[in-house]
Amino acid sequence: MTSKLAVALLAAFMLSAALCEAAVVSRMATELRCQCIKTHSTPFHPKYIKELRVIDSGPHCPHSEIIVKLVANDGEDGKEVCLDPKAKWVQKIVQIFLKKAEKEEP
Repeated sequence: MTSKLAVALLAAFMLSAALCEAAVVSRMATELRCQCIKTHSTPFHPKYIKELRVIDSGPHCPHSEIIVKLVANDGEDGKEVCLDPKAKWVQKIVQIFLKKAEKEEP
């Protein structure tokens, strides 16, 4: 009787481990990819940018990505937009944000 219980517990443990592993693999698959499918190309003023993130190239994506969160209007959440890191106007915006960050540090 105890051997059947041991086999049942072992089977339950193995099933649980397999399901946990599958959950981790599927989550990792979504994180290891490019975030930007297309980029916004029309220049706009930096005052409309609330937050700027730069994601370097790596195993998840072959090129660098620049994602900005725009200032919200009319109670909406600000939407996120991908910018082309090679565009001159985007490089200027990144420089502006870098200078602003340097001034804010003690």
